[in-house]
Amino acid sequence: MGRLLNLVTPLHTRTARDYIGRMTDDKVHCMTVAREYGRDYWDGDRRYGYGGYRYDGRWAVIAKSLIEQYHLPENASILDVGCGKAFLLYELSRLLPKARICGFDASAYAIENAKPEIRDRLSVHRAEEPYPFADKQFDLAISLTTLHNLPIESLAKALKEMDRVAHHQYLVVESFRNERELFNLQCWALTCESFFRPQSWEWLFDRFGYRGDYEFIYFEGSSIPDPKKELRSICP
Repeated sequence: MGRLLNLVTPLHTRTARDYIGRMTDDKVHCMTVAREYGRDYWDGDRRYGYGGYRYDGRWAVIAKSLIEQYHLPENASILDVGCGKAFLLYELSRLLPKARICGFDASAYAIENAKPEIRDRLSVHRAEEPYPFADKQFDLAISLTTLHNLPIESLAKALKEMDRVAHHQYLVVESFRNERELFNLQCWALTCESFFRPQSWEWLFDRFGYRGDYEFIYFEGSSIPDPKKELRSICP
């Protein structure tokens, strides 16, 4: 198993969230809509997901960190599993214009609304299905805030495929360390299916043969009831 990293957490913790407000806002209906991963999830009302997931340059710092962390050369090959609108891949393509960039997502809407500069390098595909790539075809495979949306049997398939197609792997999943964070996660999550403590995630990584790096993001603090205080989030 790889290293526990801290690349995305600083971006994640910038957002204040109204946990109680989401839980009491007809959440079952909102979950049903969110799990269609269509326009409502990405660009509809905040109660259904991101509340408008638009390019704002925030992923540039993550792209730079990935290049430095994995010593990626100019001609690196990079795969993003669950790329969404592929803003991170866009930033990587700007920093590494000679790199081979690939990404896929289960959401056709996300791919159709990705940055036009890299849209031809994206496709609709599910993380748990066999990847159409050869063994160790990529220098790095990443998956940010996607794999916790899979049930455990599908999670096993996705982890094995990430390990198969790339020399290095890095993923980010939601987790909790105490009852407060579990409560917040259960209130906030619309699409999460796998709720595990860090040690349980690590046990699963070992069990499923995942040897890459990983990061956990947590939903800390108390509910912030004023929606005007809520910044745009990296997770729905």
